[in-house]
Amino acid sequence: MKNLSKISLLAALTALVSSPLAAQEAMGIDEKVNQVFANLTGPFVGLIFAPFPGTSFPWIVMWLVIAATIFTLYFGFVQFRFFKHSIQLVKGDFSDPSDAGEVSHFQALATALSGTVGLGNIAGVAVAVGIGGPGATFWMILAGLLGMASKFTECTLGVKYRNEYPDGTVSGGPMYYISKGFNELGLPGGKILAVLFSVFCILGALGGGNMFQANQAHAQISGIVGDYPGWITGIIFAGVVFAVIVGGIKSIANVTEKVVPFMGILYVGAALIILLVNYDQIGWAFGQIFAGAFTGLGVAGGMVGALIQGFKRAAFSNEAGVGSAAIAHSAVKTKEPITEGFVSLLEPLIDTVVICTMTALVIVISQQLIIDPSTGNYMLNEAGSAIATVDGNSGVSLTSAAFASGISWFPYVLAIAVVLFAFSTMISWSYYGLKAWTYLFGEGKTSELVFKIIFCIFIVIGAAASLGPVIDFSDAAIFAMAVVNIFCLYFLMKLVKKELQSYAARLQSGEIKKFTH
Repeated sequence: MKNLSKISLLAALTALVSSPLAAQEAMGIDEKVNQVFANLTGPFVGLIFAPFPGTSFPWIVMWLVIAATIFTLYFGFVQFRFFKHSIQLVKGDFSDPSDAGEVSHFQALATALSGTVGLGNIAGVAVAVGIGGPGATFWMILAGLLGMASKFTECTLGVKYRNEYPDGTVSGGPMYYISKGFNELGLPGGKILAVLFSVFCILGALGGGNMFQANQAHAQISGIVGDYPGWITGIIFAGVVFAVIVGGIKSIANVTEKVVPFMGILYVGAALIILLVNYDQIGWAFGQIFAGAFTGLGVAGGMVGALIQGFKRAAFSNEAGVGSAAIAHSAVKTKEPITEGFVSLLEPLIDTVVICTMTALVIVISQQLIIDPSTGNYMLNEAGSAIATVDGNSGVSLTSAAFASGISWFPYVLAIAVVLFAFSTMISWSYYGLKAWTYLFGEGKTSELVFKIIFCIFIVIGAAASLGPVIDFSDAAIFAMAVVNIFCLYFLMKLVKKELQSYAARLQSGEIKKFTH
C-alpha cells in the first residue's frame, strides 16, 4: 500500500510539472477546458451554495451561523467570559516553555489569521455593503461575534487530539479529532469522515487558498504597473512561498508573526486616517449601519437583504466552523488544549469585527454609495441588484475608490496590502493542505516535499490562467469542509465542555499559575 501511495504521488507530480507550460499553451482552448470542468463540477458547486427556496440565502451560510449560535449558548457565551484570559494567553502570561508543541500562542494565532485575513476583507466587504447597504455591517459583526464560539470549539479539539512525534513536530486538525474523537465515543464512521474532510481540504488549499490568491495578486499588481504575463508573478510568488514553507510550521509562524501585524497595521492605519479626517461623520455612519440593519434603507431585499449579505460576508471571511484554523492552532506549545480554544476565539474578532468593519465604515463615510436626497434611502443601480456608486465601482475597486477619496495614493497601499494578504493566505493554506495530505498519504519528508512542490506549481497556474470554474469548485470544497466539520462538532462538543469546566475550576482555584519569562 505504501509503495502504491508513493507511485501515485510521483505520477501526480510528473503530470503536474508540465502544467504551467500547458496552461500557457492552452489559453486558446481554455474556454472549452473551463466549460468541461464547469459541467463536471457544477452540480457539486451548485449543491454547496444552493439558496433556500425563494431566497438568495445560501444554506451553507445558515449552517455556519446556526452552529455558531448553538456553540455560543452551549458554552455560556465563552467568547465574552474568557476574553480577558484570551489576551493574557496571547501575551504568554500562562505559557510553560517546556510544553509540547512547535509555536507560541501568538504565532499560532498569527498563522491562522494570515489564512483568513485576506482579499475578502477588502473586496468581499465592498460587495456586501454594495448590495446589502451599510446595514450588512451590523449583521456581519453579529455573525463574527457568534463565530468566535465555533473557533473555540474546533481549535480546542485540534490540540486535544493532535499527534505528537518524537522529533517535537505535531499534526492536528479536524481529520485527527474526528477519527480519534468518534473512536473515543464509540461512534462509527469517524475514519471515513476524516478522509472526506482531508480531500476537501487539499482541494480548497490548492484553489481558494492558492490559485485564487495568486490570480488576484497579479491582477492588482498589473493594474498598477501595467499588463504583463501572469506566469512572471506566479514564479516570483512560488519561489518566495517555497522558501518559507520548506521549513515547516516554525518557518511559516516566524514569517506570519511579522507579516500579519504589519499588514493589519498598514490597512487599519490607513482606514483610521480616513475616519479621523472625516471624524464628524462617524456618528452618522454608525446611524446608517443600525438603521440599515433593521430597515434596509431602500436597498435590494431590504432588511433581509442586509442580513443575508452580512452573514454571508462574515462566514466567507473568518471561516469559523470550516476547521482550517484548527490545523494551525494544533501546533501550539501547550498541555492544556482549552487554552488554544481561548486564543483562537480572538480570530473572528480581529478578522470580521475589526478589519471588515473598518472597510465598511470607510466605504460608508466616503459616500461612494449614492443616497436619494428626497427620501434618505440608497439609490439602486439600473439593474436594481445593488446600490448605485459614484463611478459605478464594485468590489475591490469600490474599496480603492473609497480610500482614494481621502488618500489619493491609496491604490498603491492597497496593492501592497493585497500582495501581503495573498502571500500570507498562501503560506497558511499550504500548511493546511500539507497536513490533510500527510493524513492521507503518511508522514515523511518525501511526502511533504511532493505536496509543497505541487502547491507551488499551482501558484504559477493560478497567476497565469483564467480559472473561474476551478475557483468556484475550490471555494465549494472549502465550505464542504464546514459541512463535515460542524456535523462532527455536534457530537464532540461535550468533550470540549468537560475541558472547559475542568480548566475554569483550576483557574479559579489558582492551580493554574502565570509564568514569569
